[in-house]
Amino acid sequence: MSKLGFIGLGIMGAPMAAHLVKAGHEVFLATRSKVPAELLTGKAVACKSAREVAEKADIIFMMLPDTPDVAKVLFGDDGVASGLVNAKGKTVVDMSSISPMDTKAFAQKINELGCDYLDAPVSGGEVGAKAASLTIMVGGPDAAFELVKPLFELMGKNITLVGGNGDGQTCKVANQIIVALNIAAVGEALLFASKAGADPAKVRQALMGGFASSRILEVHGERMIKRTFAPGFRIGLHQKDLNLALAGARTLGLALPQTANAAQLMQACAANGMQDLDHSALVRALELMGNHEVA
Repeated sequence: MSKLGFIGLGIMGAPMAAHLVKAGHEVFLATRSKVPAELLTGKAVACKSAREVAEKADIIFMMLPDTPDVAKVLFGDDGVASGLVNAKGKTVVDMSSISPMDTKAFAQKINELGCDYLDAPVSGGEVGAKAASLTIMVGGPDAAFELVKPLFELMGKNITLVGGNGDGQTCKVANQIIVALNIAAVGEALLFASKAGADPAKVRQALMGGFASSRILEVHGERMIKRTFAPGFRIGLHQKDLNLALAGARTLGLALPQTANAAQLMQACAANGMQDLDHSALVRALELMGNHEVA
């Protein structure tokens, strides 16, 4: 069994790490607080710093909120990089969703220490993390991917090596564009149906059997109708991802008008104190403008 490290035990990180522990691996956890209950069994070891995790583990996973968080964990005081000095051959795997350009720079710095780097952002939210059914989009060298793939298979189902470092993050940004636009489309459709006097639950049921059927309509459409907006993936985090898309578009000289519109809807939610709700609550911005709730 491998010696693994895991940094970032949040809504998704904790169950992802738990799958590694349950598989029998020794997992070193960077935590300054109480270890989540699902990690108390097996060979889970609490560490005081990211540096300690990197010193003890051969493969170090990270699952963090944003680009600055990854930069700090990697290169800050007592960060991962400080634990990789004189430790060639280790592998760092960033499963966060962050900037593709910064990812390439992070990878180069880790490579200079004689270690491999994979960017491996995921899609599937809290539900996918708990069910070990995440989609994992990977960027990095073939050999490192093959080494880590059996571990990815403990956390996800659809695992693809997209290309070199940064390409996994680029794929994730593309994913977030599609998800956001689909949430907006489902929200508009259900709001339209409800305002017109139809039962949105029955409309959704009918649409699930046609060409408009989608995972977003199935899961998030139900959340919109039942008003269950507890976070599986927070609006604030999806805002961050859409900002990455729009910043990348500016660099590439592209126009992404529908992405910009979805970002504005999420901003409207955040402006009304809903940034910590699930991203399906994007429908609330539409409801506020229409003075009508999907019900």
